Amino acid sequence: MSGARGPRKQASAKATMVAVSATVFLAAVVNAAERRIDAPVFIDKPVIDGVLDDAAWETAEAVSNFVQFEPEFGVASPFETVVLVGYDSETLYVAFQSHDPDLSRIAAAVTSRDGDLKSDDSVTLLVDTNHDRRTGYYFATNLLGVQTDGKIADNGRVVDDRWDAAWECASSRTDDGWTTEFAIPLKMLRFAGGEDASWGINFIRRVPRRLETSLWSGPGESEWRGADFGVLAGLNVGQQGLKKFAVIPYGLVSAERDGEVETKFGGDIRFRIKSDLSADVTINPDFALIEADVEKINLSRFELSLPEKRPFFLEGIEVYDQRIRQFYSRRIGDISVGGKVVGGLGGFDISAIATRADLELEENDTPSTTEADYTVLRVQRGVFGPSTIGLLAANRRADGQDQGSIGADMTLFFSETLGMTGQFLRSHGPTNDGTIGWFLRPAYDSATTHFHVRFTSLDEGLRDNVNAIGFLKDDDRREVDAEVKHQLWFQNSAFENLEGKVNYNRYWSQEGVLRSWELDADIELVMTSGWQFELSYLDEFELFEKEYRNSLTSFEFGYDNRQGRSVFLEVGSGTNFDSDLQLATLRAEFRISSAWGFQYDVTWLELDPDPELESTWIHVLRSSYYFTNDLFVSLFVQTNSVISKENVQLLGVWRFKPPFGSLQVAYQRGTSEFGEPSEQGDTLFTKLSWVF
Repeated sequence: MSGARGPRKQASAKATMVAVSATVFLAAVVNAAERRIDAPVFIDKPVIDGVLDDAAWETAEAVSNFVQFEPEFGVASPFETVVLVGYDSETLYVAFQSHDPDLSRIAAAVTSRDGDLKSDDSVTLLVDTNHDRRTGYYFATNLLGVQTDGKIADNGRVVDDRWDAAWECASSRTDDGWTTEFAIPLKMLRFAGGEDASWGINFIRRVPRRLETSLWSGPGESEWRGADFGVLAGLNVGQQGLKKFAVIPYGLVSAERDGEVETKFGGDIRFRIKSDLSADVTINPDFALIEADVEKINLSRFELSLPEKRPFFLEGIEVYDQRIRQFYSRRIGDISVGGKVVGGLGGFDISAIATRADLELEENDTPSTTEADYTVLRVQRGVFGPSTIGLLAANRRADGQDQGSIGADMTLFFSETLGMTGQFLRSHGPTNDGTIGWFLRPAYDSATTHFHVRFTSLDEGLRDNVNAIGFLKDDDRREVDAEVKHQLWFQNSAFENLEGKVNYNRYWSQEGVLRSWELDADIELVMTSGWQFELSYLDEFELFEKEYRNSLTSFEFGYDNRQGRSVFLEVGSGTNFDSDLQLATLRAEFRISSAWGFQYDVTWLELDPDPELESTWIHVLRSSYYFTNDLFVSLFVQTNSVISKENVQLLGVWRFKPPFGSLQVAYQRGTSEFGEPSEQGDTLFTKLSWVF
């Protein structure tokens, strides 16, 4: 259809922009009293072994008095926690003394890097190195010394665990609990430097046996909220001692049974422009050893979004988190050459990406070229403390034609609990040029309650241009969405918490035809004993070639001992596009030893009738054995019966110069794209990456 817009749509867009502008200037922030640490400079470096017997810790600044985020919001934690802080010109040092009256109940099960520590006793360091009260890094570990790290954006609204860095930690059991040491190299961070610099800082401790999360500074409505961090003051840090260049070449040799031996070479060049700005150039990067996408059940008629796992895209990816996703890196195929700049410049947060890559298109498209140029620019600026406004431009150029979008978005915090997000974008392309999308979403968030109402408008034809480099599952919508969620905590009871949620969504075409409504309700009960129960109900109307009524009622129950062993079973039934539906999922996690664990999921779907042959069994098995944090073996196996997919990946990794210098040896079979049958035969890989 034509991309031309009538006077009504143009007036609506102008009114939306006026409303957004007025909202931005009305935003205000309520600031909590900041807690402060004056960190001393360490003369001698402590040995990172988990034992706090180095002389340096005697000179460290000590803080304590943690307060619960949950289960008893705002109440002092019954578990004493002391944190020690110091630094030198190259490293930030932090130590935790986690006192515990019952040593036998300290949970330590997670053994894999970046594993989910929510069921382990754990401690977390959060640091806002730009002191913008919006962004930051986090570093977490458990009694086993497992490393988990990531980045925070939009004042805690975005928490991304895909970022990895080289840092040290170690933990040790004591007579009255456990202790932990962190050493975070400054070269791993982008930060505001200079004399007498200040960073934001906070600390989290989790005690899973009573589902407790406590913080040093706060709590606010989220444990990740940067606006509630304390201050690490009096720092004297800068570019000195930071390596400005890093060259990371690699070589890969692969051999497939009954096939040829292939070699591939490439690498990255990383440049530190200043302490908070870096650049990266990649040539012929290889992603052959990235874990395959996990197969999923898709009960809708819309495309599924898949997570990004390729290292080139992960640095700075958190700033691209949007409701209407103008940039979706999975649209970019294999890269021949690319570059990116990420960091701060003149008071703005920027991220720019330019790549030449294989052209990823839908089946019916027949371009005259097999490559395309992809460019993305993201700019954000803090306003009114933790709030942000931003711009994003994304474009794909192929066959001499440009497609993509340009837009503005905002995340505003009016108070500790009231906020609003919004976005406006305009697409461009050879057809439907100038189509528009926007949304506004006021919300209330506290530690136990969430409520929002969202209004969205997407022009017909918007999807065609946005999806050249973005992700939009549908268009031609005028949509209203509302949700309320509340959590109750119980003390001295057989019940620990009860959470309920109700969401209602309804949308029409731009011409006013009702296309869908959906009611989604969920209630979950967690027992003190570790048993959990969840009941879910979905009822929806969908208009496609005809009207459909879909429904799904499911019940999940299971047990989590909060020490690395859990099993959950979910069963459901309903109707899906005129077919009777039966669905079951079994999930199990088991820690065999402190170094070895596995996860197993199996999903069964039965449709009757099944005209599209979608009934299937999906099995997924993961297992890892860690000799150290940087020497491990992992196994990934999955099958999907409906497409005869059988994936196997056995990978051994030695990171002799983490995180980039490594030797990897792998066996793979059947690796293929999501939703595609297996074609790859037995293949051996050896990859060596070095850092200069």
